[in-house]
Amino acid sequence: QVQLLESGGGLVQPGGSLRLSCVASGIPFSDWRMKWLRQAPGKGLEWVSTITRRSSIRTYTDSVKGRFTISRDNARNTLYLQMNDLKPEDTAVYYCETQGEPEYRGQGVQVTVSS
Repeated sequence: QVQLLESGGGLVQPGGSLRLSCVASGIPFSDWRMKWLRQAPGKGLEWVSTITRRSSIRTYTDSVKGRFTISRDNARNTLYLQMNDLKPEDTAVYYCETQGEPEYRGQGVQVTVSS
């Protein structure tokens, strides 16, 4: 049974930081490219960042470049998203997902940026 379990979300003030984690089980984690997606209230799903299997390539959507950092620990089957200088427009449910077929996605974690 494949499971992706996100954690680390919460309420933070603008300018603050959070680190999201996504623990994978039931898949050979190191064989998969991984990505973070997010869905803001009333909006569609938005791609945030992707990391290759050995972390050699990391890509980001323009709105988070310089503020977010994706990383992974294959020994721990864990994907991370370090989010700094958070803005109200970063408020969303964040999901981790495998890239490829089939696609597996976690249940999501809420991030709220508000004063």
